[in-house]
Amino acid sequence: MDKSLNGLAAPPRLKRADQIVEAVKRWIVAHQLQPGERLPNEKNLTELFACSRGTMREALKSLEVQGLITIRTGPGGGAVLAQVPYPLAAQLLRNYLHFQQLSGPDVYRLRRLVEPEIAELALAHLEAPDLVELERLTELCAQPAVNQEQRLAQRMAELDFHNLLARRCGNPLLAFIGHFLNDLIRDLVVFKKLQLPEQHEFSRSNLHFHRELIVAFRARDRMAVLRLMREHMQCAEGFNIELEGQLAQALLVGTGSEV
Repeated sequence: MDKSLNGLAAPPRLKRADQIVEAVKRWIVAHQLQPGERLPNEKNLTELFACSRGTMREALKSLEVQGLITIRTGPGGGAVLAQVPYPLAAQLLRNYLHFQQLSGPDVYRLRRLVEPEIAELALAHLEAPDLVELERLTELCAQPAVNQEQRLAQRMAELDFHNLLARRCGNPLLAFIGHFLNDLIRDLVVFKKLQLPEQHEFSRSNLHFHRELIVAFRARDRMAVLRLMREHMQCAEGFNIELEGQLAQALLVGTGSEV
């Protein structure tokens, strides 16, 4: 094959199968390979890396588990490069954060920086159907929720508003971070909020900012978009800090009642 793996060897401290995995990753980056392109067949890879068939299969299985390849069986089968799906990448990162004692305010400190950048970049990529969808998601939250199910649906719609902007921002890294932060908000904040009475003021604030942002997006007003998203995130962070206090108080009351 023309695309050589020379100079892409992994550090020798790794076991052989892991060295092969790291070398293949470097090969993908060095040659800008795309999903759908094939790796050499197993026999050629085994010869290329001077390893046993078992070691090569272990390496390919590791790449498959990491989401970087799919392995097709039968005639014309083999290892094919794949786009790592967002849920898999996010789940691995969330697993790491499980033991970091992350709080809602921790997430909002970063979200306050990221969301205005995402909104500004998305402005150039939003099309008419996107604006219609933003409006639909916003108006789902216009009326007070009548039950817990509707309340949860409204909170999900608020996050989907921001996820749509992340998808349209045109920056893959910012898009991932924005979507990931929204997932953390869902896990750390939204489900906790359902234990407390509805925060009507917070809901009205979100509704106000989302409506005003849509107006600014339609007008292609970059400065207004930046200002509104910054104010939106500052308000949301303030409400979240208040929420954490309410949750802590509810926990203390609950603990006291059990004594």
